Amino acid sequence: MTTNGTSAGATRPIQSMPGRIDWVDYAKGICIVMVVMMHSVLGVEAAAGQTGFMHILVAFAKPFRMPDFFLISGLFLSVVIDRDWRTYLDRKVVHFAYFYVLWVTIQFGFKAPSFAAEAGWAHVGYLYLESFVEPFGTLWFIYLLPVFFVVTKASRKLPPALIWGVAALLEMAHISTGWTVIDEFCARFVYFYSGYLLAGLVFAWSDRARARPAWALAGLALWALVNGSLVELGFSEWPLVSLALGLAGALAIVTAGTLLARAHWLNFLRYCGEHSIVIYLAFFLPMAATRTLLLKTGLIHDIGMISLIVTVVGIAGALAIWRIALLAGANFLFERPATFWIAPKKVGPALQAAE
Repeated sequence: MTTNGTSAGATRPIQSMPGRIDWVDYAKGICIVMVVMMHSVLGVEAAAGQTGFMHILVAFAKPFRMPDFFLISGLFLSVVIDRDWRTYLDRKVVHFAYFYVLWVTIQFGFKAPSFAAEAGWAHVGYLYLESFVEPFGTLWFIYLLPVFFVVTKASRKLPPALIWGVAALLEMAHISTGWTVIDEFCARFVYFYSGYLLAGLVFAWSDRARARPAWALAGLALWALVNGSLVELGFSEWPLVSLALGLAGALAIVTAGTLLARAHWLNFLRYCGEHSIVIYLAFFLPMAATRTLLLKTGLIHDIGMISLIVTVVGIAGALAIWRIALLAGANFLFERPATFWIAPKKVGPALQAAE
């Protein structure tokens, strides 16, 4: 066992999780900030018809933004994958299905009037039903996670190298059918499975970065140079290159999270990571409202600054909505009620990537 309380073996499962792991929360915080930034920046730029300085950051993060999120989501799967199917489905499918159904309904509540103005209320009903087949808007991540969890458990008796190899080939194929579930599964499953299969290596990597911060910083600088250059040259989406950048970027975020945790810097990122599901579910409302307000009023003319403000408000606004919901007794918005559990709830330490 390492100092983080995790197995350092290459594929040996994690045996116990005594509490939250600092660098995991930092890494998740970096990921959720990048996700909100991407939606905020691209939304502002699409509405304004021009780009700003934030566009460079979004482009730089594209090769690794979602790969890292999925890799972290698979890190703790070995702890629970051998549970009975009822308990497993409750924790890994029903949990995310509850939040998807709830928040897709909330999002439709805000967007329905504009949809109806364009094509009528009958079309709104069609779009709502379609959202259970084609993931809606920003919620595709929690739609796809249960698919990954089920596929990984169902295939655990197959040779892991075979599964990883097929997943890698699917990523490099850059499949584009137009259906988000298929396209994103092919593009992202290899990272989720890598987190599950190589969790021990990932935690050992973090331990080495913590023990040798100077070397870790040098590695981050080299990675940033290579990643940025390949993005700028237009090579980042080439087959094999995209896979390499995704895995390298995921490890870079692990390294950055570890170094920040070691120095106890930027604690707001750790806080965001601890509440990443809260931010992910609720950021769309403050983000959209702030974007509309700033663009319509013309108070700020710099598109990059507007994008930055929208990003910050999206994150802070989501956390504020969560706090207000708790004060108002509306816990069901962010906590699954007992009615929607299909297996007994057990009290225990939180598994950060499985929240």
